[in-house]
Parts: sequence; structure tokens; C-alpha cells
Amino acid sequence: MPGNRFASNGSSQIAYELSGHIGRRAPWLVLVQGLGFDRAGWAPVIPALRRRCRLVLIDNRGSGRSTTPDRKFTVADMAADVVAVLDKSRIAHAHVLGASLGGMVAQELAIRHPQRVDRLVLACTTPGWPSGYPMPRASVQRMTAAASLPVEAAQQSLVENALSPEILETHPELVERIVRNQKGKLADPAAWKALASAGATYSGGTRQSLIGALTLIMYGDADAVVDPRNSKLLAGRIPSSQVVVFPGLGHLFFWEEPAQFAQAVTSFLLAHDVPT
Repeated sequence: MPGNRFASNGSSQIAYELSGHIGRRAPWLVLVQGLGFDRAGWAPVIPALRRRCRLVLIDNRGSGRSTTPDRKFTVADMAADVVAVLDKSRIAHAHVLGASLGGMVAQELAIRHPQRVDRLVLACTTPGWPSGYPMPRASVQRMTAAASLPVEAAQQSLVENALSPEILETHPELVERIVRNQKGKLADPAAWKALASAGATYSGGTRQSLIGALTLIMYGDADAVVDPRNSKLLAGRIPSSQVVVFPGLGHLFFWEEPAQFAQAVTSFLLAHDVPT
């Protein structure tokens, strides 16, 4: 993969890529994906984000080109992976965008390492248990059933669940696009299980009140994977936050409406003053 780099955090090797006009004085933006995706999961929004920011695209441990021998780890460990990437790249601080599991990592990064986070964008994510709304039962059942399916069939099932019913009806081809985009880049089963466990056991509690970074919270109100009410909880706990809702869109709303997503992100990151 062009531009592939590695940072070490203990026994884990974290693959990442620096993208954009690296010599330009544009802000750095770290992107952290969710379960089942590596950095290529940002494909539809990368061109627009790269026009305004220098990007740090990270593969979560055990995903994409990143490797780890660990079969049990936490969201805090994954936040430390991001710090390792920033240190290796000699980036003192950056904006951070995390989606789903990556949103939990981004929260933890902002709580534990506030000096490294400029502005924070949390997409389709949760404060974790027991102070958040659990994953909807239908999605839990879908994930359980997917574990016994062949890899590609499992991914197709999970992608379908992550898109809104309206998008599935009007743009059914999007499922194949997303599956094809991730083909050959899936985490091995043991790593996938460890990543899922890290997300399922994340307990942000009410520590989000410690986040001092200006924060944008984004979600689709037809999200069937993460209960949309979690975004409202986060907004109530993060002092300097604002919310953008994408009506009728699902968990993967950055694939469903990439132009709107990128516009919302860059407008927030580049604004001189953000209302709270």
C-alpha cells in the first residue's frame, strides 16, 4: 500500500498513512475507523477531507496492515496506539475523527491525552456501558449469526444492517461497493473478536465531561447498530459540543452521504469560532 508506515506500541505494530500536501500548513486530522474496517473504510470522504487537511489514516490493531499478538485489549490500549502513531510522525497535536469503535478510541484519547487533541469529531458512537444505550437487540442477533457465516457473507450481512432501509432500497449497489472496498483487508477472526470485545466492554462512564476539546457529534437517525440516543448522551456530557443529525441515514452515513459528511467535518474543523 503506497505510503504505508508503522509505529510500535508494545508488541503491536500499527500501520498508518500520511496523506495530503504534507508540506502545506494545513491542520492534521487523524481518522480512526470502526469494527470491520481498516483505513480504506474512509474511501468516499478522503478526497474532500484531503483538500482541507493533512490526514493520518490509521489501521486499528489487528486490522488492515496492523498486527498484534494480543488477544485481549482495551479501547485505552487502542488510544495509546494513536499516540504511538503521532509520536512516530512527530505530530504534537491534531484534530481527531473517530467512527463507531473509533469514536470510543477518540473519546479515550481526548480524555487521557488532551494535549494531543485539537478538535474532536465523534461519529455514530457511544459513551459505552453502563451509562449508554446498548446495541439494539436485532443487531446483536445479526452479529451473532454472522459469526457462523463465511467471511464475505458475514460482511455483507453486517454492511446491510449498517445502512438505512431507505438507502438499501434506493442504492442497493452500495452494499457491494463497501464489501468490495474491504475485500482482503479483514481482521483475522481472533483479532476481530478482540476488537469487538474492546468495544463491547468500553465504559466511558461520565468521564466525557473531562473532554475540553471543541467537539462535533454526528449520527444518522436511522442507525441500527449504535442507538442514536447515545449521541444525545454524549452531547449532554461534553461541555463544548454540538450535534449534526443526518435524517434517514444509518450507521455508515459517511458512505451514504459522503459529500455532506465531509462538508460538516471540514466546516467544523476550520471554523474560527464554534458555538456551544
